[in-house]
Amino acid sequence: MPDTNAQNCTITLEGKNYEFPVITGTEGEKAIDISKLRDTTGYVTLDIGYKNTGATKSAITFLDGEEGILRHRGYSIEDLAEKANFLEVSYLLLKGELPNKEQFEDFDNSVRHHTLVNEDLQNIFRTFPTGSHPMGQLIAMISSLSAYYPKALDPHRSPEAKNRTTLRLMAKMPTICAMIYKKRLGHPVVYPNNNLDYVSNFLSMTFKHVSDADYQPDPVIVDAMNKLLILHADHEQNCSASTVRLVGSSQSNLYATTAAGIAALWGPLHGGANQEVLEMLEQIKGDGGNVQKWVDKAKDKNDPFRLMGFGHRVYKNFDPRAKIIKKTCDDVLNKLGINDPVLEIAKKLEEAALTDPYFAERKLYPNVDFYSGIIYRAMGFPTEMFTALFAVGRLPGWIAQWQEMVQENQPIGRPRQIYTGHMPRTFIPRGERQ
Repeated sequence: MPDTNAQNCTITLEGKNYEFPVITGTEGEKAIDISKLRDTTGYVTLDIGYKNTGATKSAITFLDGEEGILRHRGYSIEDLAEKANFLEVSYLLLKGELPNKEQFEDFDNSVRHHTLVNEDLQNIFRTFPTGSHPMGQLIAMISSLSAYYPKALDPHRSPEAKNRTTLRLMAKMPTICAMIYKKRLGHPVVYPNNNLDYVSNFLSMTFKHVSDADYQPDPVIVDAMNKLLILHADHEQNCSASTVRLVGSSQSNLYATTAAGIAALWGPLHGGANQEVLEMLEQIKGDGGNVQKWVDKAKDKNDPFRLMGFGHRVYKNFDPRAKIIKKTCDDVLNKLGINDPVLEIAKKLEEAALTDPYFAERKLYPNVDFYSGIIYRAMGFPTEMFTALFAVGRLPGWIAQWQEMVQENQPIGRPRQIYTGHMPRTFIPRGERQ
């Protein structure tokens, strides 16, 4: 638990001293608790983008960007990606501990029980224009679940009822994503096969043809998808997780709250980054495939071009998730033996960036978005689906963040501002205005 008694911080304002507690987290991070700053002093803090503001205390995920550390509930991302599957990590995030054999089987079976979605959802799909972005569809479909489960609208339901909503979301998210993929191709929907594990079932619903009774996902692809989903499962108080907490703090239902998180993830500065990576690689290919030319452009401070998928807003070292997924990327490409000029450009770009002192000095290493985009393309996913796949992985993290906020009975989020507009003005009737 955080130590709230270690020391105080003294802030001097207008000649008066004010004491505020200093909180130290379990990993040594220190924070000044200014929860009562405005009530005590009349001042607020200004922190555009919340870069230095802790909006909550959380026991879910620890991230140290300087050291390249990521842990969920105390377990390193390296161990989780190597030794667990995605459903185990989901249980860990949601329940706080890794499941034993019996707990995992119960959780797994409960999720399988809810994989089907109401047939009427297909009527909603029919209203989407051809070419609609998968994320726009996903936001609408997840939000619409609140209409099919109206009891979930009550934020004061029993823990059992809230758990049922969690299980439904975990079960139906991959089903809906697979439906979006199939509808995009004009193919009939493939129903869940609950004899398969969570990830294999998703891949089956996505890539299986209705007439292919013997379809079995390739184990290398299943392992890669498991790792990708694990690496995306939670990432502390990022844009979408913070959105989930802020929207959920109004006691909005979990389906609508999750839809808000999906909307935040859609942006190219967040979950859309892996889509931007592939669009950049297509751009380089369209220009003739001269990788060195584009590396030089990225190094030219007067050129607006920037390499997508390199460096990270939080990690000042190598993204630990990228280290894990790089090997998986190599395994997938070797297994599938794909001859894709875009993927060849990606390999050359990776090699150039890893060997060029310019990128090493600035710690602009390939991040998880770079490798995940390459893997998804090799698997056969269209670029527009990448962020929706990210959402499948991030779902347990969003739910865990929402659960923690609800359990602690946190108040509705309400940031302050510094007003910079007009002073009071006299209203002039429209006919008299110059």
